[in-house]
Amino acid sequence: MPTPHAAPALKPPPAADRVYQHVKQGVLDRRYEGGILLTEGELAEAVGVSRTPVREALLRLETEGLLKLYPKKGALVLPVSAQEIADVIETRLLVEEFTVRKAVPAPPALLERLAELLAEQHRHAESGDLAALATADRCFHAEIVRTAGNQILCRLYDQLRDRQLRMGAALLHGHPDRVERTLAEHAGILDALRAGDAEAAAGAVRGHIGRVEALVRGAGR
Repeated sequence: MPTPHAAPALKPPPAADRVYQHVKQGVLDRRYEGGILLTEGELAEAVGVSRTPVREALLRLETEGLLKLYPKKGALVLPVSAQEIADVIETRLLVEEFTVRKAVPAPPALLERLAELLAEQHRHAESGDLAALATADRCFHAEIVRTAGNQILCRLYDQLRDRQLRMGAALLHGHPDRVERTLAEHAGILDALRAGDAEAAAGAVRGHIGRVEALVRGAGR
């Protein structure tokens, strides 16, 4: 009887991709905070690669606006600027108010998915995993944007993802009392969608993002 072939081993991602994901996740979850200088040697040792893929990954992250490279010194993690905060908040307001209105009447699948994401946020809040909470928070809003059906707005909103996650993690770490308020505000958005009230949903989104703006601006000062 022929011996069954063993499944081929999964090929690990390229070294530069591993460094890229390591550094990017570290910036987003605030293990590498703004103002920290990262060196090629430290990153090569942390990921277990040579310095060449480290340089490639750092160049990629510089083009994304997360780092500033200094030859022979390293890469500076760029702090979130006041202008960046203002730009993200303004774009979120424009996109999210419009799309939450378009999402009414909300399809049952959207309401079910938002309820799942809200429950997930509660679990992360209870366990104290603020990075995971920030990710679920962002997914909650992105699901509404996606359901509205405008693909151009979806792509625009996706471009905000990394900035949103970074600001969200900083906000929750700096204002732990904000966690319960965030969950309550998300519940309010969901309730308005369930009621089929487009104006109430838009008002809930506007109030939520406005309070986020006030706190993030305070945390950035």
